[in-house]
Amino acid sequence: MREQLHRSGMSETVVDDAVLILSELLSNACRHGRPLGRADVGDGDVRAAWSIDRAGGLTVEVTDGGGPTRPVPATPSVTARGGRGLNIISALAQDWGVRDSATGEVTVWVVVTEGHRREDFAARVGGGSGLDFLDAYDELE
Repeated sequence: MREQLHRSGMSETVVDDAVLILSELLSNACRHGRPLGRADVGDGDVRAAWSIDRAGGLTVEVTDGGGPTRPVPATPSVTARGGRGLNIISALAQDWGVRDSATGEVTVWVVVTEGHRREDFAARVGGGSGLDFLDAYDELE
C-alpha cells in the first residue's frame, strides 16, 4: 500500500495517517464486527480497500459483517486502555462515516487529504479531559 500511494503522489504525512487509520479500522472490525462470509466453514474475513479521487483525496475503507453496535467515537477515561480509535480517526481524517449494505455488511470509510489534521489533535484524541498525558501516567504509579 505504502509504495503504491507514494507512486500515486501522496505525501508522506497522508500515507502515514492512512496506514494508522487502516490499522485502527482493521482492529475495530476484528474486535467488534462479525466476519464476512460463513465463519462456520472457515470463510470469515474482513475486506480492506483504498482509492484516490480526482481531487487527490484518499479514501480508506474496511468492511465486516456488522456487529451488535454502530461504530461511534467513545469518551474513554484518561487511564482507559482503549476506546480512542475513532477519535484518532476523526482527528486525522477530513471526513468519515459508516455505510450499511442490504446483506448486513458494514463499511467504515475515511477520507484523508493533505492538510487534513485538526489543529486540536491531542485534545480530540485525549477526550478533552484537561489533564496532560504525563499527569495521567503519574496517577498510575
